[in-house]
Amino acid sequence: MRRPPSSGPGRTPQPLLILGLLLLLCVSLLCGVALGAAGIGPADVFRFLWAGATGGTVHATDAADYTIVWEIRLPRVVLAAVVGAGLSAVGVAVQAMVRNALADPFVLGISSGAAVGANAVILLGAFAGLGVWALSASAFASALAAMVLVYTVARSPHGLTPLRLILTGTALAYGFEAVTTVMVFGAARGEAARSAMMWLLGSLGGATWAQLPPAAVTVAAGWAWLRWRAEPLNALAMGDETSAALGIQPARLRRELFLVTAAVTGTVVAVSGAIGFVGLMVPHLVRMLVGADHRRVLAVAPLAGAVLLVWADVLSRLLLAPAELPVGVITAVVGVPAFLLLMRRGGYAFGGR
Repeated sequence: MRRPPSSGPGRTPQPLLILGLLLLLCVSLLCGVALGAAGIGPADVFRFLWAGATGGTVHATDAADYTIVWEIRLPRVVLAAVVGAGLSAVGVAVQAMVRNALADPFVLGISSGAAVGANAVILLGAFAGLGVWALSASAFASALAAMVLVYTVARSPHGLTPLRLILTGTALAYGFEAVTTVMVFGAARGEAARSAMMWLLGSLGGATWAQLPPAAVTVAAGWAWLRWRAEPLNALAMGDETSAALGIQPARLRRELFLVTAAVTGTVVAVSGAIGFVGLMVPHLVRMLVGADHRRVLAVAPLAGAVLLVWADVLSRLLLAPAELPVGVITAVVGVPAFLLLMRRGGYAFGGR
């Protein structure tokens, strides 16, 4: 099978890049736990982490600080890494699936659909019987409903074509956003509307240990499947005629990609809100570094996305402390100029060439 170029002058060797990103991710996670509005020293942070990991005890006077480190900050930064990895991997897949450089995980309308369910909980008190799981469960259920609707409308006798998929996802996203806007403006309480807007722009403030396993398992399974299908993704990115000539069924592969990306997107959006720009920028950045071969891109992009979102979440907590900014605001403020600078460097087009 003919492959896109995967190396060239100035390209970073993949093993070195992966090792560097793994080390950077470990440092980022530690910094994410250590940094915050509550002034807890690095020595205490490491002591609390050791106690939590080994089942040790802490003095009663340290109970509040221990709770902040182990029960609030640590699950938050780990969830940020999981969400960043998931959005980046899905961004790679969606751009190949629809062959569009502007595509990201939210182009399918899944996140907008999830927003309807999340705001039904925040603004209307729906599914209150589910307790702490109400928001995530409602967002995920509405994301799945949006997925079914997009698939049903976009499907044609020829399968899921890129154009129909983009147009359907974009059109339905506008419809879901209109419903969400009506709900926000009709909210009786200002604080509820503020919480809804915070969720719409992305927030990891409600992260708990209970949210991590389903998100991590879904992201890991989705990434593993995409890595397994990296060769067919290379063919699909070259066009349906080329992929068909190479023995790939583009309609079937696109259908499988839609289901996997929708499941991962719905899961991460349910626990973090609609965090934009990560799935758009990271795939392009990684292609500049390692080339367009999806085997390489999918090995590096999740790590890069994890590092990016961990630091974006740290900035969202610190810039206006003790208040918080939505994480999506940080990813946009940092990502837009970075993306434009990368584009101005020249020598890059969609596909890494």
